[in-house]
Amino acid sequence: MLDDVSAASPDGAARAAPMRRGWNAREDADALRLRVDMPGLGKEHVKVWAEQNSLVIKGEGEKESEQEGADAPRYSGRLELAGDVYRMDQIKAEMKNGVLRVVVPKVKEEERKDVFEVNVD
Repeated sequence: MLDDVSAASPDGAARAAPMRRGWNAREDADALRLRVDMPGLGKEHVKVWAEQNSLVIKGEGEKESEQEGADAPRYSGRLELAGDVYRMDQIKAEMKNGVLRVVVPKVKEEERKDVFEVNVD
């Protein structure tokens, strides 16, 4: 079970540490890109949504056997993101071969309302 995989950094962007095993985050000028290993799950088992500046990922598979103590694979994580840095309404996710890939686009710096350039005299 995974919980809070990250927190916002002082500049408002996502901070990739501490990442959980099976989670990989990479941030570039355009987006935050997540790769989450979810073996045993297909896209019908995974839900991804954004709420109150958080990206939430949950997945629950089906029990493979009736053996006692054999649980279905379950994954859960929440990533706190700064709503003024990321385009929360444009998140894209793809599930293929047990790997979830999520792209959270960034707001271009010139479009951000919380960034002000100061003229130096």
